[in-house]
Amino acid sequence: MTSIRWTALAWIAAVPMLLAVDRAPTFRQALFLGWWAGVVETGGGFYWLIDVMQRFADFPWWAAAPVFLLFCAARAIIFLLFTGIVYGIRQRRRVPMTALAPLCMVSCELVVPQLFPCGQWISQAWQPLVIQISELTGPLGVTALLMLVNGALYDLAVDGRAARYPALTAAALVAAALVFGAVRMRQVDDTVARAPRLKVGLVQPNFAYTVDGEFSRDEAIRQLAALQAESRRLQQAGAQLVVWSEGSYPVALPRDFAADFAPEFLGMIRRGLSVPVVIGAEMVDAAREDAFNSAILLDSDGRAAGHYDKVRLLAFGEYIPGIDTFPSLRKLLPVGTGRFTAGKGPGVLTFKELGGQSWKLGPVICYEDILQGFLRGVGQLQPNLLVNLTSDSWFGAETEPWEHLALAVFASVELRVSMVRAVNSGVSALIDPNGRLVQKTYANDPYRNPRAEDGVVVTAPWMPGGHTVYVAVGNLFAYLCIAATLTLMGVAARRNDSQA
Repeated sequence: MTSIRWTALAWIAAVPMLLAVDRAPTFRQALFLGWWAGVVETGGGFYWLIDVMQRFADFPWWAAAPVFLLFCAARAIIFLLFTGIVYGIRQRRRVPMTALAPLCMVSCELVVPQLFPCGQWISQAWQPLVIQISELTGPLGVTALLMLVNGALYDLAVDGRAARYPALTAAALVAAALVFGAVRMRQVDDTVARAPRLKVGLVQPNFAYTVDGEFSRDEAIRQLAALQAESRRLQQAGAQLVVWSEGSYPVALPRDFAADFAPEFLGMIRRGLSVPVVIGAEMVDAAREDAFNSAILLDSDGRAAGHYDKVRLLAFGEYIPGIDTFPSLRKLLPVGTGRFTAGKGPGVLTFKELGGQSWKLGPVICYEDILQGFLRGVGQLQPNLLVNLTSDSWFGAETEPWEHLALAVFASVELRVSMVRAVNSGVSALIDPNGRLVQKTYANDPYRNPRAEDGVVVTAPWMPGGHTVYVAVGNLFAYLCIAATLTLMGVAARRNDSQA
């Protein structure tokens, strides 16, 4: 992917690839060039996977490297497909790249499955004016804008004055998107200015979780005490709701958990707290041998006011594809890998603050905050605030936590609601309904740089979330791009037949 640190380059970065692909002497060479561009892009964005495999799967470097290359090669299928379509059409009809590049790239980013969903749009995460179009199209609309400009520049470079009309059309569309962004940001800011506020304490425990399945009683007590101490500090700083990170409660809870434990029990959750708490915990149904990655809301009286079970489990981490068919695979996996059961669907957690304002929290766990189809389902429940519980502690502090944060900002625009993120080792943050990063902490690698528990109090507005075009129609824009691409392919094929 284009680096999020070089956002301006994304508007021109595809031009060399388009030039190489369009002028390739054969279809096979064009495919290779496009695929190789995808390998290089993926390698630059996901290089941290090598370190993850070495540290937590005990892969030696010579085993981690080919697995990483396989991952890059698989994700590069986006560019392979893009190249095949573009080359095939351009060899038969000189469709302007201004139109062809955005239509094809949007189509390919949608149809090719990804383990970690990401596209060209990540490059514009910190450009709020550009990403407002996500309210209409989802983030694929940002990919369309980028490829529209890249395609127009290519046409101007190759065709000169003959490409002036496509280029002017591209300029008009980009200008319209930016004007829309400016108008909508002002409208949303006006709504935020009049909205009730909630002070949320985000606990960042900075725990280094065990990976060998061993977890002592003393360590569990230490971690719980640290969570409680930081929660009390945030409450004293004015927090009206405290949020813990994903899986932070140190022991599993029963599926019928209904209220906090009594003070005489070491496992009491809200010790010394008087405000509601959202915790991340594993919940276990012993009778059915099911385990769930859950977010649980404990109200100010200590009752479990609701829970949400993570729906989109991470493949090869929280579940293993095909494990039910081939149970013997469990013997080959690290302890605790692939044990979770998926929840039934999106949900909301509802509570009333002391002032009487009712809040519908839209919980999303881990990378659910970047899954647009899932987020649309959350938006249909009209949450007032998105609450993301994440770990991210496995991936180091240099790249992945910041990429995850960058991908998450689009959710706030798509639903027009703020998001608070409580992340085990950072980056914990508040994102406003315009996708702007209002407050953030830091990213820490607890396995190499142990750090004491920390946290921050953020102030989030009550928003009538979910009332957007994207929530109403989903990826309709992308499907229209697919339809247009298929139409161009059909027209090009017919012309080839007529010339035969």
